[in-house]
Amino acid sequence: MSYFMKHFVIFTGFLLLITAVFTVPITHIQAQDTTVTPTPTEGQSQDQRRSELQKKIEEYEQKLSEVRSQKNTLSAQIEYMDTQLYIAELRINQTEAKITETEKEIDVLGTRITNLDSSLDQLSETLLQRIVAGYKNRSATTLDILLDSTNVSKLVNRLKYYQLARDRNQKALLQVQEAKSNFEEQKDLREKKAEQLASLKQTLDTQKQEMSRQQDEKRILLTATQNDEAKYSSLLEEARRQIAAFKSFVRITGAGVISADGLGTGEGGWYLSQRDERWAGALMGSSSETVLDVGCFITSIAMVMRHDGVGGFTPLELSSNPKYFVPGTAYMYIPSNFNGSWPNGKSYRNISSGQISEYLDKGVPVIAGVRGSSHYVVLKKVDGSDYIMNDPIYGPDKKVSDYYSLSGPYGVFE
Repeated sequence: MSYFMKHFVIFTGFLLLITAVFTVPITHIQAQDTTVTPTPTEGQSQDQRRSELQKKIEEYEQKLSEVRSQKNTLSAQIEYMDTQLYIAELRINQTEAKITETEKEIDVLGTRITNLDSSLDQLSETLLQRIVAGYKNRSATTLDILLDSTNVSKLVNRLKYYQLARDRNQKALLQVQEAKSNFEEQKDLREKKAEQLASLKQTLDTQKQEMSRQQDEKRILLTATQNDEAKYSSLLEEARRQIAAFKSFVRITGAGVISADGLGTGEGGWYLSQRDERWAGALMGSSSETVLDVGCFITSIAMVMRHDGVGGFTPLELSSNPKYFVPGTAYMYIPSNFNGSWPNGKSYRNISSGQISEYLDKGVPVIAGVRGSSHYVVLKKVDGSDYIMNDPIYGPDKKVSDYYSLSGPYGVFE
């Protein structure tokens, strides 16, 4: 029976019950129990597994907190990363368990909905038959009794019988309504469970991506340090020196936050500023430093990505990914560590000052250090004995000599 027909039957039942007394009673019509309840053993097993996973997560989060304050050595940093990875794996397991549980609940609901649908079909058809039969054989009215006073006793008895039949059929109609209500509730519940399942799967994808990012971060650290404590110490020292130089330069300029594209987008439309309000306050990697204060180098890289056709790429994409930075700092690894994996598909290489004009003539932007590498800009083209640059602080299409002297290092993506 169609969904429309079920509604029609119930609506018709209301009308006919108001105007007719039914002759045939309906009994033994029961609404099904529709609660999705796991078996005691299954429920206990699910609860126990959830509890164990949550207990492990809390235990390792506590350990993570303890290790966080000891990251001044390579071994402590690796232990910190390993703990992060283990927590990520536990969270993935937790989400996968919820997905499995939700899928089972949806299957159970599907079976119950099918059974309720079949039961409602049968109940509706039976009720419709009783309604039609009752309407054809409806009872005598009070007017019938007045017109046939010789048969009052007989008519009164008939009226009592029909009244009893009508009461039973009214009860049957309520049972049909209850079955219909349960059917609708189960459909709504299944829809909500389906939404939960979609959300859980999305969460799982995010968690797996985060775990993959953490694995990359650890791999890059081990590659950069060759698992050597001395090299790690050297990286940290260089990070402190470089970040201090960046912050000092920005402080001297007095540069502050500007509106989105407040300095324009320059010739070619690929200029970006570290001062832009859309990312100026964003933190770099897992540090507490901001793009405004120390983001000249990543802003220069973001400009080159845009020049090379990576639409919509901003400093925020770089600053928000800790894999690009020495852990706990805003110091970026040498860009060549990510050769082949940059959004433009190119590799980064250092060049000499004598090669700058050669690359600019080929239309390849050059990232250049200025003021003893306390700041970075992007050189766009040769201008006589000078260069035109995009400066993350001062704006697009500026002459280098009006602001700086080049100091290097220099690098290109090709």
